[in-house]
Amino acid sequence: MSTLLPNPTASTLRRGLGILARGIREQKRWFALSVVGSAVYGVMTGGTAWVIGRVVEDTIAPAVAARSVTTAQLTHAALLLVAVVLLNVVGVIVRRVAAGIVVFNLGAIYRRRVTRQYLRLPLAWHHRHPSGQLLSNANSDVESAWNVFNPLPMAIGVVVMLVFAGVQMLVVDVFLAVVGFTVFPLLFLANVAFQRRMSPKATRAQQLRAEVSEVAHESFEAGLIVKSLGREDQEADRFRVVTHHLRDANIEVGRTRGSFDPVIEAIPQLGTLAVLLVGVWRVSTGNLSAAEVVQIAYLFSLLAFPVRSLGWVLAELPRSVVGWERVDAVLQARGTMTYGDAQLPRTGASHLLVEDVTYAYAGETSDGGSRQRERHVAIDHVTLDVRAGGTTAIVGPTGSGKSTLTNVIMRLVDPDTGAVVLDGVDLRTVRRGGVAEVAALVSQQTFMFDDTVRGNVTLGLELSDDEVWAALRVAQGEEFVRALGRGLDTRVGERGTSLSGGQRQRVALARAVVRSPRLLVLDDATSAVDPSVEQAILAALRTTSAGTTVLVVAYRMATIGLADDVVYVEEGRVVDHGTHDELRARCLGYEHLVSAYAREAAERAAVAADEERAAERAGAES
Repeated sequence: MSTLLPNPTASTLRRGLGILARGIREQKRWFALSVVGSAVYGVMTGGTAWVIGRVVEDTIAPAVAARSVTTAQLTHAALLLVAVVLLNVVGVIVRRVAAGIVVFNLGAIYRRRVTRQYLRLPLAWHHRHPSGQLLSNANSDVESAWNVFNPLPMAIGVVVMLVFAGVQMLVVDVFLAVVGFTVFPLLFLANVAFQRRMSPKATRAQQLRAEVSEVAHESFEAGLIVKSLGREDQEADRFRVVTHHLRDANIEVGRTRGSFDPVIEAIPQLGTLAVLLVGVWRVSTGNLSAAEVVQIAYLFSLLAFPVRSLGWVLAELPRSVVGWERVDAVLQARGTMTYGDAQLPRTGASHLLVEDVTYAYAGETSDGGSRQRERHVAIDHVTLDVRAGGTTAIVGPTGSGKSTLTNVIMRLVDPDTGAVVLDGVDLRTVRRGGVAEVAALVSQQTFMFDDTVRGNVTLGLELSDDEVWAALRVAQGEEFVRALGRGLDTRVGERGTSLSGGQRQRVALARAVVRSPRLLVLDDATSAVDPSVEQAILAALRTTSAGTTVLVVAYRMATIGLADDVVYVEEGRVVDHGTHDELRARCLGYEHLVSAYAREAAERAAVAADEERAAERAGAES
């Protein structure tokens, strides 16, 4: 969080003006149109006072004196009022529509920029930022950054209105102008004081909005764990704490606004009283007409509401600053990954060479209230030579660095030392996206989009249904997909909730196979399917993927037994490398691990057999 908060020593107003300038540059035409509409509104609001003065002078005063009114007088008054009102309405409509388009366009542009940046940034950057924070950046922070453009055009129109009003007062009477020129600075000072009091409170409220979004997202993501462990009350308490902080911050914002709004609204009303007092005196001395006093007094009464828009802009600026600086921190983020112009071969199985690779995760520990940075070494000087076209299994106990190794091989993260070389090309010299064109990763934690089966397999590629079915056939998913209500057109729901874990894994595997990768990395990608289905999948991969090198993180004996080579790792280091039989004969750690796998598989098979016999007995008794 601390890296995304604004600099508290900088001027909020200065930074806010910089944000406004950026938004105006990006939406010049629509913003200019909103300003034109607002200027029309400002001039016509002042013009309304002038029209009222003319109606009093040309219609009302003569009618009172004559004790009668003519149709021509009424028509003249009505036409003046209708004209100024229509122009005012046009100005308001143009201002609001154009300002709304500015806010919508800026929000859409920056949401796209933020999400595209998320896709460009390396996995190591994402490890350092919780997903709830990233969601807040792309949603509430973008919204807060640009909401200031809703009141901004009206505030500009108010400035035009004040200038027009000042000119009117000078033309009508210098004494009344002196009253007006006293009121306008008071309005400005009141709005500046409001902004200074509001700025820290609005800043804190926006920061707390982001925290609420982060906590809520974490709770939703961990919904299954929370419910299975009965931690609903604790999560509700955690959410209640941050929401109560936000509630209190919003109350403070409301109190500040409630304290200043009456003052800002009262100043024009007091100006109206002053105008009436001075105006009556000037009328009594014969230096001013009643119509001119009514004109200026009415002008002051019109100013009360529009002038508040200046306060709205100043109140929104702190939120804009907080939102923008959190968004800008993402847009300016630079990962540690660099790219070159090299291209990888597009045909034939890949030869993979991992040379003396080390990778450590950065983290923090708490020691006596202070936080200290530390690094956890996940893989340590690993060297692998995976021959082209073969199947290599990576085996090791939990936490030995297997998944980290697959991430390095796929260049989701870069190693701290060493290099990953594919077909003689260092992956750090490959152009952006080049690795994904020839290699595919299927992880244990599969992700399904709220789309059809076809959409989840192709992910936007132009592929025929025959190609999709062929990939599902290799992944042993053809049968269950055909049994679904609409086959390939069946929607799987958010995160694939309508499918079982094994079905999701098979769709994810088909997603990789359909791309005909030269290197296929399976990180326990078949853990949720039955052993017999897993063997069928691996056998199909061996027979249909002659041009593919398969690297599989394996836990089951059936998987390990199908591999041409086995790499045994412990505590981030390669302990031994050879065939399954060779490692069992010479590597004690490997022998203990695979024996445990075999016992576990036998126990699961025995349990399944007992359940089947119990079901048969129950059927016979019934």
